[in-house]
Amino acid sequence: MLNYEDLNFKCGLELHAQLESSKLFCRCPTVIDNDKPELTIRRKLRSVAGEAGKKDIATLYEESKDKTFIYEYSNQYGCLVDIDSEPPSTMNQEALKIALEISLLLNAKILHKIKVMRKIIIDGSNPSSYQRTTLIAENGHINTSKGKVRIPAIYLEEDAARKIKGGKNEITYRVDRLGFPLIEIATLPDIKDPEHAKETAELLGIILKSTEKIKVGVGTKRQDINLSIQNKARIELKGFQNLKDMPKVIETEIKRQLDLIKQNRKIEKEVRRVDTDSTTTFLRPLPGKSRFYPDTDLLEYKISKSLINSIKIPELITEKALKLEQEFNLTPELAKEIIKKKFPFEKLTKPYPKISPKLIAQILIEFPKDLKARYNLNYNYKLKDFETVLNLTNKHNLQKEAILDILQKIAKNQKINLEDYEQIPVTKIQKEIKDIFEKDPNLTPNAIMGILMQKYAGKVNPKTIFELIKNTI
Repeated sequence: MLNYEDLNFKCGLELHAQLESSKLFCRCPTVIDNDKPELTIRRKLRSVAGEAGKKDIATLYEESKDKTFIYEYSNQYGCLVDIDSEPPSTMNQEALKIALEISLLLNAKILHKIKVMRKIIIDGSNPSSYQRTTLIAENGHINTSKGKVRIPAIYLEEDAARKIKGGKNEITYRVDRLGFPLIEIATLPDIKDPEHAKETAELLGIILKSTEKIKVGVGTKRQDINLSIQNKARIELKGFQNLKDMPKVIETEIKRQLDLIKQNRKIEKEVRRVDTDSTTTFLRPLPGKSRFYPDTDLLEYKISKSLINSIKIPELITEKALKLEQEFNLTPELAKEIIKKKFPFEKLTKPYPKISPKLIAQILIEFPKDLKARYNLNYNYKLKDFETVLNLTNKHNLQKEAILDILQKIAKNQKINLEDYEQIPVTKIQKEIKDIFEKDPNLTPNAIMGILMQKYAGKVNPKTIFELIKNTI
């Protein structure tokens, strides 16, 4: 086991998430285009000096590769702003308001004036060779199980072009994704260990989802980790798609660095890609502040008090889940899943008084997972499907196996015959228990239970059977 305190483990998180709005500096829709492009453009990109008058080491490294970049373009989902052939429009106010809402949820101080900066990027992901980014809030924080994690900076920026294919000398991008409004949240190195990093990322994700104004799906949210040990150089790890893998990736990276230290080799400041096997691969030197300079096409923008006051702060998913948990005596996991999936749970409990809220929650959340695990049944149940099951369960006092069978039939579009689930009278069960025991008095209660459940699964409550067995023998 690694002792992270002894290692002087330093770790911070960067989270990027696309906002549900039109593009940031034009009014094109934020839609991924899979049709054939109308136009392709070929470009070479060169590094330029930032505001400090120096060229950044990361951009010089990319320039040394001397690659040609091909950009695919469609008029339906793009405009001349995307290919740097027209000045940008004013900042998208809807996207700005969403970013300010998130900043308030993160307890951050919103700046009174904001200025768009150009961040030099020549890896090909932006045909203009820079990304527009704006610092909008500072000095935020979130509370975690291991203390406060501070958030020194929140940025609103434009997303990069989408990589289609790569080669030794050429890389092809599509500019449909270029300009999507993107919020970047950066924390200080307050993260204590790999599991704490995962918790922090999850909490930030919950806050973003609570706004209901964040895009969902593959590639809409990205996490990066900055870490160091023993006061050595900072390493940035890019490309976490699955938060479950985050602790393992961090631990693997620390072990890699420890091996370098044992070999008396220097740990360099660098950016590393997270690979599928939880190892990391060198991408480029770690960029610095030399790649920033002000955007001369856009004026400074003032954030008015009236704009801030007009923002309605949403209730967090965690707060909604806690209310559900307390009111209906649900487990925290069930309550959170119900909120995330936006089920109208309170309305569903009223028409079905014979079903406990816990069973309703299990039908909505756990039973579909159970079917997927048992039969690899990957069906997207709709609310009307659950209402059908709940109605039958309330009317006929159906047991778990019967409910699962009906859900399976709905998924397979099969006919539901209620006679298959008709409940067995207690007197019949009692008689059958006596008959089984008389034939073989050596059978244990569990063995008798197994015989009856195999025969009557879904037609009688298992607890009832077990009580009858105990009372009968």
